[in-house]
Amino acid sequence: FVPKGCDLIIIIIIIIIIVVFSFVFCYFLGDITQKGYEKKRSKLLQAYLPHTPGAERRIPVTPSSSSSSSSRYQRRRSTGTRDERYRSDVHSEAVQAALERHSERKMAVLLPSKRQSLIGQTSMDTYTPPDSSSGSDAEGSLGRAGGVSVDSWISRALHGSPSTSSSSSSHSNSSANAARLAETNMHSYGSKNACKYSQGVPVSSRVSAKIQQLVNTLKRPKRRPLREFFVEDFEELLEVQQPDPSLPRPEGAESTPIQGEELNRLKNCPASLEAALLRWGAIAPKAPCLTTTHSNAKQPYTLTYGKLWSKSLKLAYNLLHKLGSKQEPIIHPGDRVALVYPNNDPAAFMVAFYGCLLAEVVPVPIEVPLTKKDAGSQQIGFLLGSCGVGVALTSDACHKGLPKSASGDVMQFKGWPKLLWVLTDSKHLSKPPREWFPLIKDANNDTAYIEYKTCKDGSVLGITVTRMAMLTHCQTLTHTCGYSEAETMVNVLDFKKGIGLWHSVQMSVLNMLHVVSVPYALMKVNPLSWIQKVCQYKAKVACVKSRDLHWALIAYKDQSDTNMSSLRMLLVADGSNPWSISSCDAFLNVFQSMGLRSEVICPCAGSPEALTVAVRRPQEGSSKPGGRGVLSMTNLSHGVIRVDNGEKLSVLTLQDVGTAMPGAMVCVVKLEGVPQLCKTDEIGEICVSSVATGTSYYGLTGMSKNTFEVCPVACDSGLVSDCVFVRSGLLGFVGPGGMIFISGTLEGLMQVGGRKHNADDIIATALAVEPMKFIYRGRTVVFSVNVLYDERIVLVAEQRPDSTEEESNQWMSRVLQAIDGIHQVGVYCLALVPANTLPKTPLGGIHLSETKQLFLEGALHPCSILMCPHSCITNLPKPRQKQPEVGPASVMVGNLVAGKRMAQASGRDLSHMEDNEQFLFLSEVLQWRAQTTPDHILYTLINSRGAIGSSLTCLQLHKRAEKIATLLYERGQLRDGDHVALVYPPGLDLIAAFYGCLYAGCIPITVRPPHPQNISTTLPTVKMILEVSRSVCVMTTQAISKLLKSRDASVAVDFKSWPPILETDDLPKRRCPLLYKPCDPDSLAYLDFSVSTTGMLAGVKMSHNATSALCRSVKLQCELYPSREVAVCLDPYCGLGFVLWCLCSVYAGQQSVLISPMDLEVNPALWLQSVSQFKVRDTFCSYSVMELCTRSLSSLTDSLKARGMDLTRVRSCVVVAEERPRVALTQSFCKLFKDVGLHPRAVSTAFGCRVNLAVCLQPHRLGKLAEQGTSGPDPTTVYVDMRALRHDRVRLVERGSPHSLALMESGKILPGVRIIIANPETKGPIGDSHLGEIWVHSPQNASGYFTVFGEENVRSDHFGARLSFGDTQTVWARTGYLGFLRRTDLTDASGERHDALYVVGALDEVMELRGMKYHPIDIETSIIRAHRNITECAVFTWTNLLVVVVELDGSEQEALDLVPMVTNVVLEEHYLIVGVVVVVDSGVIPINSRGEKQRMHLRDGFLADQLDPIYVAYNM
Repeated sequence: FVPKGCDLIIIIIIIIIIVVFSFVFCYFLGDITQKGYEKKRSKLLQAYLPHTPGAERRIPVTPSSSSSSSSRYQRRRSTGTRDERYRSDVHSEAVQAALERHSERKMAVLLPSKRQSLIGQTSMDTYTPPDSSSGSDAEGSLGRAGGVSVDSWISRALHGSPSTSSSSSSHSNSSANAARLAETNMHSYGSKNACKYSQGVPVSSRVSAKIQQLVNTLKRPKRRPLREFFVEDFEELLEVQQPDPSLPRPEGAESTPIQGEELNRLKNCPASLEAALLRWGAIAPKAPCLTTTHSNAKQPYTLTYGKLWSKSLKLAYNLLHKLGSKQEPIIHPGDRVALVYPNNDPAAFMVAFYGCLLAEVVPVPIEVPLTKKDAGSQQIGFLLGSCGVGVALTSDACHKGLPKSASGDVMQFKGWPKLLWVLTDSKHLSKPPREWFPLIKDANNDTAYIEYKTCKDGSVLGITVTRMAMLTHCQTLTHTCGYSEAETMVNVLDFKKGIGLWHSVQMSVLNMLHVVSVPYALMKVNPLSWIQKVCQYKAKVACVKSRDLHWALIAYKDQSDTNMSSLRMLLVADGSNPWSISSCDAFLNVFQSMGLRSEVICPCAGSPEALTVAVRRPQEGSSKPGGRGVLSMTNLSHGVIRVDNGEKLSVLTLQDVGTAMPGAMVCVVKLEGVPQLCKTDEIGEICVSSVATGTSYYGLTGMSKNTFEVCPVACDSGLVSDCVFVRSGLLGFVGPGGMIFISGTLEGLMQVGGRKHNADDIIATALAVEPMKFIYRGRTVVFSVNVLYDERIVLVAEQRPDSTEEESNQWMSRVLQAIDGIHQVGVYCLALVPANTLPKTPLGGIHLSETKQLFLEGALHPCSILMCPHSCITNLPKPRQKQPEVGPASVMVGNLVAGKRMAQASGRDLSHMEDNEQFLFLSEVLQWRAQTTPDHILYTLINSRGAIGSSLTCLQLHKRAEKIATLLYERGQLRDGDHVALVYPPGLDLIAAFYGCLYAGCIPITVRPPHPQNISTTLPTVKMILEVSRSVCVMTTQAISKLLKSRDASVAVDFKSWPPILETDDLPKRRCPLLYKPCDPDSLAYLDFSVSTTGMLAGVKMSHNATSALCRSVKLQCELYPSREVAVCLDPYCGLGFVLWCLCSVYAGQQSVLISPMDLEVNPALWLQSVSQFKVRDTFCSYSVMELCTRSLSSLTDSLKARGMDLTRVRSCVVVAEERPRVALTQSFCKLFKDVGLHPRAVSTAFGCRVNLAVCLQPHRLGKLAEQGTSGPDPTTVYVDMRALRHDRVRLVERGSPHSLALMESGKILPGVRIIIANPETKGPIGDSHLGEIWVHSPQNASGYFTVFGEENVRSDHFGARLSFGDTQTVWARTGYLGFLRRTDLTDASGERHDALYVVGALDEVMELRGMKYHPIDIETSIIRAHRNITECAVFTWTNLLVVVVELDGSEQEALDLVPMVTNVVLEEHYLIVGVVVVVDSGVIPINSRGEKQRMHLRDGFLADQLDPIYVAYNM
């Protein structure tokens, strides 16, 4: 208690007293360690120390040194938190220092957004706790105790650093109408919250702040980027590593091969292992050979040499004489046989191994397949198939545990050959006759056994070892390790492969050793079991891994009976791994007082190809420590050896593994190119020349030659030796005194940005960042994936179920910082997966290649993921620089000089006149047809059942239009020129109401009615169009009128705000006395309102003259006459769909069969059934209709054909669109309905836009039908270079070329239409090899935009544009679409060469990123192909970031799989980095009635946080 007014001196005195008291208190309690002192001091002073709000209170701990006392190790072991496999105190201090550097930047962590339901599904209840005691050959983990605390400054760095975020806004080109429409459409995302707007774009404080935070992060200075290139001739070269004189380079002399000492032949050494077995079986039959311990209470089983000989002999006899018949035995000498035995049954395996040797059969040891989907099982099957294995030997107990089929036989595993399973237990074998005895030969070059090896890519190779190599290898090990007869060995290693096989199965028989095998299952239950066996049997040798040392440290609790003085050799199988040093040191520090000597610990190095490369030899009574070197990890990444110069942030401690084996020669060669000797200070691959090595990869001659027949050369290209060397796959160098140091393996090597990193080093750095609260240490893998022509590092770990989302993301961000600080390399992706979900190896470790394959396939299912492409991808092409502006005149002259034609074309002339063309107005044409052909049917409406719902003749339409005009005059009290909104469903009422407005002199505006099931989101759009169009009246049906008056509608829009509503169900009986006749052909006929893909709502003014000219062009292009029938399945409210639905039949007289696209949702086959039923030859549809038919009828073509669907009469199927033709969808549609008679050449496209509703329209093209109408040329599909399009260039390439893009012609130019391609910025004409804006000159052009705010002048140049050079007098309309013209070799009916127009995309949608222009559809096409669960996607930009929204068709747990897949494909194909990936449910991306994506509405909904996304990933 401190009273008020107490000065600072009194407070300091009180603190000093408390500190002294705490020290005395700790002293008398016996806890005088720094850790205990700091803990109690912090607890007592906690109330007096300042506390940062939001910061976690952590106890500062002083990092322990390598010379810690035994008591401190015991205290650390009691927590069970550290995996000594990757532990290094120096490295931990370096990681903390690296994190401190990053903490000084105060970088805020940008956390992803995840749906609450997804967070709930990944809670602790849904997790299955992993097998805490499982481990792998290289890694292991026991228990789930809390991790070792880190210094308090880490807490300050992560929790105390302020994270500032600010909302940002971006300029939007949308008009005020677009802003109002966007505001109205906000309700479509299910949120009623008001959002802020910035320049017409809604801004959400949460989402935009995160994006701005990401932008600020990317603006921070990073490492100096590599040099960048940009070549103007469309070849965008990725960044290439350039020689840097400042980089470390090897400076030493050229290394020389080192020769091992001469191999002294053992006295009375048997001539083969079979002879050794025969000798010991006869001389010492009761001598113990193998003792097997069990994890349960069963007594140990001891196999004597006599039993081993008799059982092996019995098995050899049965293999040769009891399988098959005498005339046709199944197994012959030299055949390959699989050995399938569990890890707890070494005795049965040993009997089978030597039984095969006695029978001269080649054993192939493999792991036991536990399930049908074991990780790597298929590759094992491929190995067995390539080796010709047809027989598998196993034990009775193992056979019972194999998965069985329904018949009781062993299941056929995927990729495996058909096997005959043979049980090798004695009760299943026949006793050999006394006169039978195997022929025991001396060791020769016949294959003794095949050991399999799993490569980095997951493939499995079989290494053949000859009998001579096997015997020599055993002699070498005996000489090196000093083995003598009757010694006892404790083996914890896998006895089926590697060092465990060489020592415990082969070499032990040569020297009559007694091997005590400790299975992996027992180690999981009792990690001290191997030490207990050493003490029990007074073993001389123990074969372990650093994992076993670590497990023993965790489980050890001061057992008084532990005595390890009998050990003369503790063989550490993975001692060559640099991260095993700390395990060895810690183990020695604890057990040195129990008789363990330092010279006993013997690390070794070996590989399946070179067998044993080196072993540190045990030296009795020697106190000389092994060689060690503290090397700079930065220099090692460049392949250079440099002793640490004081910079301890990046060091790696290596220990020697001994010298070259006796009788062997060792050299170090360069990793790439010719096997040239390395320099003495250079890292290379260890190569061995010896008899005791593998000989080949079975069945792979080419690979074998490159690995097993290496001839190293010196710098002068001369051969180093006449001997042939074998590549070991180990990386290292030869140090002083001929000592061999190993720094890593080729399998774990990752080359990123010209530097080489080892996967184990990356794991060690990640595990040094306090992982125990968040992940399982033994469940961490690191691998590289190839993205954009370079390797990228991926780190995957299993997450603990009790860690929160925020904690996991904080830990991942710290790991990224630590790896960047230690290794100066970025991690491309860091993923955390739920516990027990990664594929495992038979020994419980993580299967690396299977995990990598799951990541590449998008099937990893992570629960947290962090992508960092911005810091990793440094080889992007240089951003395009703006070139000095070139005038349009210079461009035109340049094209002419180059011999390139200017990009312009025109349709045929409009000179021929027909009877109805004497009328200037559609109302007059209808009246003329009602008089001349009153009974001719103009329209037939098909209902959803496929039957005729109603029809209209010329006279019926005329009379209904007259009555509607009377209704407008009498009830509406309307005047000439008033605007009337027509709110009708697709049908004949809409057509009659339109002509009724023309008869009354009113201006009709067709409006889509609100959807009854979604009235709250669709009704505001209807109201907005009425306000913008200044409609004074609404005409509709009685049903829709009731809908507008309903309670649900009143919630969205007040009914009192509607203009007068006229219902047309009951029309006046008397007709209009006087029909209105326009006096001016240029007067307004109707308004065409539509919403563009950029979200802009605008109405264009169509005059009577333009309407008549448009109908005439369509009539001539498609040859529409009264005798024709045309099926129309289009949206009838705007564009060319409205023209074909309402206008063309009246003008041309053809009968139109109308099918509402809304009815296809109920009956997807309605359109095609109607075309077949009415035998229609010409039909029009939209891409949305085509996509619906393709998706819904893909599996029903056979049933449709059986029901009589026949499309052979269809000669033209025109797709009406205002976008680039969808080539893939068109091809799929043609291929699908080819079986019902649809000819692929019948499908074509049309193109229209706001300024001209029909620019191109392809007529029928089938040659056999040419005599029935005009024949146009076939549509051409060209392939252009996508990279060239980014620079506004057009370069044709061959089909299938890299970066090729298929573009289909948008149709033949309509009569009376002229087209020119102009530069949208300079407004000058360009050549046909450039991409530009499509300009149109035609009498059917619209008159201009209509808006209520008088903003016609904003886009007036769209309708009155003039070229800045050349023909400056002609008035053009700017379509707002980019495209190009190509003159083809095809000719039309007039004999003229055909000019094909190719539409590339909308100008308003072009995204300019890195100085290049991208079209959203190109990126979206790539993304949809990236993953099978992506049904739809859309892209847009925000503050120079590329945002990708993908729809997920699958469970929410699969959402995070899409993030790396999307990022990868955009990088690979478009050289762009995705800033934000948003995963949403299906149907969230808004699509208009024409099937076009409303990307700007989607952007507004995302920024307003109204999409309800499943997951939002912010790529760092």
